[in-house]
Amino acid sequence: MIQHDSRDGRRRVTRDKQQVTDPAACTQCVPQHDRVVEQPHKKALINRVRRIEGQVGGVMNMIENDRYCVDILTQISAVKSALDGVAIQILSSHAKGCVRKAVQEDGGEETMEELLGIIRKLIR
Repeated sequence: MIQHDSRDGRRRVTRDKQQVTDPAACTQCVPQHDRVVEQPHKKALINRVRRIEGQVGGVMNMIENDRYCVDILTQISAVKSALDGVAIQILSSHAKGCVRKAVQEDGGEETMEELLGIIRKLIR
C-alpha cells in the first residue's frame, strides 16, 4: 500500500490488487488506518455513486439556471436518499463480514463500538 498527501492536504491511498483483503477479515488483518477491504458488490456501488454524481451535477445546473427553489430542494432530497442507500449497502456488508468475524473470534467489543459509532454518524 502506498500512502501520500496530495496538494489539497487529503491523504490518498493506492493499493496493489494483491493487498485486497477478504471482507470477512478486515477488522483483524491490519491496523485500522491501513484497512483495505474490497466491497463484494463494488461495481454496483460505483455505478450508484456515479449516478449520484450526475444528480449532484444536475443540482448545480439547477442553481446556476435559477430554477425554482422547491425543485432544487427536491433533487437534494433525492441525492441524500441515494447516498443513504449506498451507505446502508456498505454498512450491511461490513456487519455481515467484518463485524461477524470479530464477534466470533474475540467478542468484537471494539468492532461493535466502531459499528455503533458509524451508525450514530449516519443517522444524524
